[in-house]
Amino acid sequence: MIIKTSNGRSFDTDRDLTAAERHIVQKLFAWESLVKSREQFMQKKKDAFLRGWEDSGPVTESGVLKSIIDDLEKKVLARLAEKP
Repeated sequence: MIIKTSNGRSFDTDRDLTAAERHIVQKLFAWESLVKSREQFMQKKKDAFLRGWEDSGPVTESGVLKSIIDDLEKKVLARLAEKP
């Protein structure tokens, strides 16, 4: 899958992320539209990094993963700001 961030960077998840990182991105994509606050999103991020893929253990955040997650966080903040 190709992910394009709001600043125009593109990432190929097959090439640029490990399997564990892809799993984290998938989880956070789902949570992006469900969380009720930035804090909840950050907690989901923390939990995903601690659990890893199939409870494999902690995952270290790479630069690419950080860029993708930072963009997701911006989208969460924008969505929350739109709520009446």
